[in-house]
Amino acid sequence: MLVIGEACIDIKDGICTTSCPVDCIYEGERMFYIHPDECIECGMCESICPVDAIRYADELPADLQIFEALNREAFAGDGGTESPGGWRRGMAPRRDPEAVRTWPAKDAAPSV
Repeated sequence: MLVIGEACIDIKDGICTTSCPVDCIYEGERMFYIHPDECIECGMCESICPVDAIRYADELPADLQIFEALNREAFAGDGGTESPGGWRRGMAPRRDPEAVRTWPAKDAAPSV
């Protein structure tokens, strides 16, 4: 399973959505999520992510393993996304899991 991690929070570049052949990457309020039942594990999104936020679940560092559960939680019991559903630009963002909603904001870049 591919997982989007902390590096995507508040960045949401979205280029990963253009490379996904099955449209299984959905936009959330603060980050994107990969639908665990729709992903075919092709790795296209991982290779194109500019912030290196996408990993196979079994390759996540220990401090980011929570994101496997958070990616699943983003789709748990929603009743509104059938598998396969397929994300399309313009869809309303998914509600972030509580842990993502309260994740500390990234520090602002130092001024030069």
